[in-house]
Amino acid sequence: MTIKPGEIAIVGAAETTKLGAIPDMAQIMLHADAALNAMADAGLKPSDIDGVACVGQMMPQQVAHYLGITPKWVDGTGVGGCSFMLHVRHAAAAIHAGYAKTILITHGESGKSRINPIPRPPEPQSLNGQFEAPFGPMGPPTLFPIPVLRYMKKFGVTHEQMAMVAVVQREWAAKNPRAAFKDPITVADVLNSKMIAYPFRLLQCCLVTDGGGALILTSSERAKDFPSKPCYILGSGESVETTMVSQMEDFTSSRAFRVAGPEAFRSAGIKHSDVDHLMIYDAFAHLPMYGLEDLGFVGRGEAKDFIWEGNTRPGAKLPLNTNGGGLSYTHTGMYGMFALQESVRQVRGTAAAQVPGVKTSVAHGVGGMFSASGTVILSNQQP
Repeated sequence: MTIKPGEIAIVGAAETTKLGAIPDMAQIMLHADAALNAMADAGLKPSDIDGVACVGQMMPQQVAHYLGITPKWVDGTGVGGCSFMLHVRHAAAAIHAGYAKTILITHGESGKSRINPIPRPPEPQSLNGQFEAPFGPMGPPTLFPIPVLRYMKKFGVTHEQMAMVAVVQREWAAKNPRAAFKDPITVADVLNSKMIAYPFRLLQCCLVTDGGGALILTSSERAKDFPSKPCYILGSGESVETTMVSQMEDFTSSRAFRVAGPEAFRSAGIKHSDVDHLMIYDAFAHLPMYGLEDLGFVGRGEAKDFIWEGNTRPGAKLPLNTNGGGLSYTHTGMYGMFALQESVRQVRGTAAAQVPGVKTSVAHGVGGMFSASGTVILSNQQP
């Protein structure tokens, strides 16, 4: 089953009305707020939706019931923060196959306020519980340093170069009124911030916020009938590796990135030089470096210099993470939805830090500690 580039389009996109601390909204309410905002963007009502996808602590049946939707197709694929990229890919396939006509993808997470979170009991019988947790690492801040230290040593990445990622993200965030942090920072500020887990300092770690987002997909034939400018899906890719960071094939590269990214480019039929705008999931400062290299925008070990020399900052040749990213914009715990939202805004021409002349945007996500990846390529031009 081959989906042609531009056959499916995003016709509705919105985030929750507020981002940051939202202590008066449970997670299902965040899903609903984002969904209703996306429906308003598309000029739709719940009865117009016949497909639902979501992930996390809310299952598709909960979201569908809460919104009054009777779906013909559902997807609860959960592979971490890039799950939404996979949902877009799966929804496009479902529309192509005729399983649904109008699909809603939602995200809502009370990452900061922790309103009604479902407890996650330890799983000592799992691979991670047996072979990683007993040795002390607990969560991304202590697991990600394992590959990062190898990456820094192999390619000679300095602490200053790693800090520059956060500095450039903040430059973009300064242009975005909804960003959590907008004040300029320097490399020295980053390196003087609190040590969290070597080599990561506080300003190299993602925010913890509440919020959500939603997307609505349909066929390109129908897309022209909607009020908002359609964002055509040119291509997509997905892959997984291992849930145990210690068992990565290569600490200096993500195998899931190397599969998902090239597959998206192959299916879209575009070259790297065709990309006007790039979003790379940046929960921690190293991820844009891995993404630039594994997706083929630069060679192995070249990302440190590419970012240091200013190639991703405002006005440069490859605008990267233009909303401020997970380091300065927002990060609910699963950031992939927000990367997609910014790609949509850029190709629509409605972003707060709008890049002139954007036609094609790539949104690339990670799940877990490099355990999964999804890539989606969007354009305002239908091939």
